[in-house]
Amino acid sequence: MTRARMPRPHEVAAARRDPRLLRALRERRQDEAWRTRGTCQNVDPETFFPAPNEPADAAVSLCRSCEVQGSCLAWALEVGDCHGVWGGTTPRERRAMLVAWRGEVQPDPDAADEAGPPVRDRLLTLVPLS
Repeated sequence: MTRARMPRPHEVAAARRDPRLLRALRERRQDEAWRTRGTCQNVDPETFFPAPNEPADAAVSLCRSCEVQGSCLAWALEVGDCHGVWGGTTPRERRAMLVAWRGEVQPDPDAADEAGPPVRDRLLTLVPLS
């Protein structure tokens, strides 16, 4: 099992200019019912969670034609999901986008959980990096 690495500065800089991230920023919280209209509703969920050695091309191409791609990516970045294909992005792409996202998006004052970062992020701070 490999450990996901932190994105390099040039990857984060490229992510900040990525049209998919810009769309996600625009469509954030615009459509709360986006899941009901996703192209993925009619596809086997395993398509969007390929094994580490399998390409994600099929899922990414399905996402490119989806009308809720921006909302889907915004959700994945909001919750910090780094598994599978969301909003037409691979986990590696989202790791770089996540750094850019956190720099652009202010915490929602209406959010129910104001206890700090998501549980996954709090747990990661407990894991030694060696």
